[in-house]
Amino acid sequence: MARVLPAPQEALDLGKLPRHVAIIMDGNRRWAKNRGLPAVEGHRRGMLALREVTRACSDLGIPILTVYGFSTENWRRDSTEVSLLLDLCVYFAQNEIIELSRNNVRVNVIGAYRALPEPSRNSLERLMERTAANTGLLLNLAVNYSARAELQRAVKAIADDVAAGKLQAGDISDATIASYLYTADQPDPDMLIRPGGEHRLSNFLLYQVAYTELVMSEVYWPDFGRDEFLRTLLEFQKRQRRFGGT
Repeated sequence: MARVLPAPQEALDLGKLPRHVAIIMDGNRRWAKNRGLPAVEGHRRGMLALREVTRACSDLGIPILTVYGFSTENWRRDSTEVSLLLDLCVYFAQNEIIELSRNNVRVNVIGAYRALPEPSRNSLERLMERTAANTGLLLNLAVNYSARAELQRAVKAIADDVAAGKLQAGDISDATIASYLYTADQPDPDMLIRPGGEHRLSNFLLYQVAYTELVMSEVYWPDFGRDEFLRTLLEFQKRQRRFGGT
């Protein structure tokens, strides 16, 4: 019997889905402000949106989802909000394990997460350990992440390996550089989604998104549910990808 798909999924070409989707989860604070709510409520609702989109990726068989959870620039925010964000990080790591395991999702944390306070770091490490054997969707959580810092880290590691004789400078290629990034051995994102109405990359995966299709949405992240995600996939499927060619 033919599978009946709910709209707008029925319009998708399931043979032309992206292998890797990246999302800048933006608009939490503005969503909360528009409703007269504290910023933390926007972040909390944003976690629910992440659960829904993660589930959609799993259902569709999309292999990799990378989300921008906490940037190095977020430390500049009000200390109370930063503290609440870190508490939510712990809450997510502790409370999503069952849901993620049920959907066979493996979690990988990218960024300088080891510099986080001990409770946040330990919770994220336990989340990775508890989901390590899962074989479905790979969920990359970018936490305390900066693309420029990632590139600086990669350049230093390459320079150290050249100095140690492990690598010849003349052999450094695009693939070499990619192998020193947090996303080593993963395909570059096919599509990057930015909800919230902004049109910038905000220091996210700068090297990896050279030929990624950018899809911007006016919908704030807490309202970015399954249907909105499916609409961005439909938009992606309209694109003709040339990778720099004519």
